[in-house]
Amino acid sequence: MTDALLAASHFIAILVMVTFLSIETALARPAWMPAAVERLPRYDRLYQLTLALVLITGILRLFAGAKGATFYLANPLFHVKISLFVVMILLALPVSRQLRAWQRARRSDPDWIPAQPALRRLRILLMLAAHLLVLIPILAALMARGYGLG
Repeated sequence: MTDALLAASHFIAILVMVTFLSIETALARPAWMPAAVERLPRYDRLYQLTLALVLITGILRLFAGAKGATFYLANPLFHVKISLFVVMILLALPVSRQLRAWQRARRSDPDWIPAQPALRRLRILLMLAAHLLVLIPILAALMARGYGLG
């Protein structure tokens, strides 16, 4: 029962994370400016929170789940999967900094909108995270079927 609850919690956290990453990516468009400048940091904080929840539930599954840490840690695909997730976290850092800077600029000048190149760079970082995210469940499915265990 514990394993099922851990798995469900992990999957729910992942689905919610996907939701907030999708919202951020959708709002980071010129058509949604300037209103999105105020909303994007809120969704970004929620995205960061769900990144943390995915990490926490994943660690719980690693150490308290049915397969145990030995199963995962012996598999090189697990290390690739975790590395991709860490890259997603690292991609979120400059996004968060940029969004906070935009929010400050907007508060000091209500007519301010982000420059197109800066908006494009932000969107590229969000899209990179989204594309990396697609690879993670593929690796998880391969691992669950024993791939990577030599």
